[in-house]
Amino acid sequence: MRSQAVRIDRPGGPEELKIVEVEVGEPGPGEIRIRHHAVGLNFIDTYQRSGLYPFPMPLQLGMEAAGVVEAVGEGVTHLKAGDRAAYASQPPGAYSELRVMPAKNVCRLPDAIAFETGAAMMLKGMTVQYLLKKTLPAEGLQPGDFVLFHAAAGGVGLIACQWAKALGLKLIGTAGTDAKCQLALEHGAAHAINYSKENFAERVKEITGGQGVKVVYDSVGKDTFEGSLDCLRPFGLLAIFGNGSGPVPAFNLGLLASKGSLYVTRPTLFSHMATRERTQAMADDLFAVVESGAVKIPIAQRYRLADVQQAHRDLEARKTTGCTILTL
Repeated sequence: MRSQAVRIDRPGGPEELKIVEVEVGEPGPGEIRIRHHAVGLNFIDTYQRSGLYPFPMPLQLGMEAAGVVEAVGEGVTHLKAGDRAAYASQPPGAYSELRVMPAKNVCRLPDAIAFETGAAMMLKGMTVQYLLKKTLPAEGLQPGDFVLFHAAAGGVGLIACQWAKALGLKLIGTAGTDAKCQLALEHGAAHAINYSKENFAERVKEITGGQGVKVVYDSVGKDTFEGSLDCLRPFGLLAIFGNGSGPVPAFNLGLLASKGSLYVTRPTLFSHMATRERTQAMADDLFAVVESGAVKIPIAQRYRLADVQQAHRDLEARKTTGCTILTL
């Protein structure tokens, strides 16, 4: 079977993204073949394309999608041909019409959730799930607590704004424009800070009455690292889950002592999705909060597969808000 797919032959800019025809065979043990209806775009895709996260070449990109299972390999019992399904999964390869892939991280998609929504929400929604439910400060999080979330108008951020509100948390979001700050507020952020106009660390201290927040969720990295530490109360946690501005530079651990016995972690989604059971539990939690209406998945941009270069340019230029998908 032939499928169109997006491939790079070497790391580089968006111009390296090429549409190619690939042969797709039958699934082996523990695998499925899935025909995609929509594909999600994520910032991690740009890290893989640029070489920040190194992979063997050539590389077919894409970490999340939704579609219909066409065939299952030996040992796969949680899916069958004809099932609607969605996933966030390794290895990459979602930028395609059709693929064979490991079944472990693929979940049945509830009938109430559209394919486009499924494609847009799996990686970003399960990222928010592990952050708000599992990446917690030493003192835990209780309703009424303040948390700081950088890039609050992005795909992960707008889901986090809504889910944090549903959990009773007061989320302070940061973004680079007034319009993006307004978007975060409309999706449930308690406060929004335009970091291009204000010192976000000083503003966080004002909002919290000088106390600081228990946890900062930071996908920006290098540019926000020091300011994020300054936002934390004693024993607070800085969870760096992305490098939008580049990796955090080396620093002296004594800094954490001087700022109040702080904690820093660098979690990844796929550590949390290491088993089939944990993947399903996370997906069930996400499906439930979306089906309840407490969290809506904002798809703000749609691109054809053929326009993937432009999609990457817009993503890296911070021109996008909410979720972005490739349509098939």
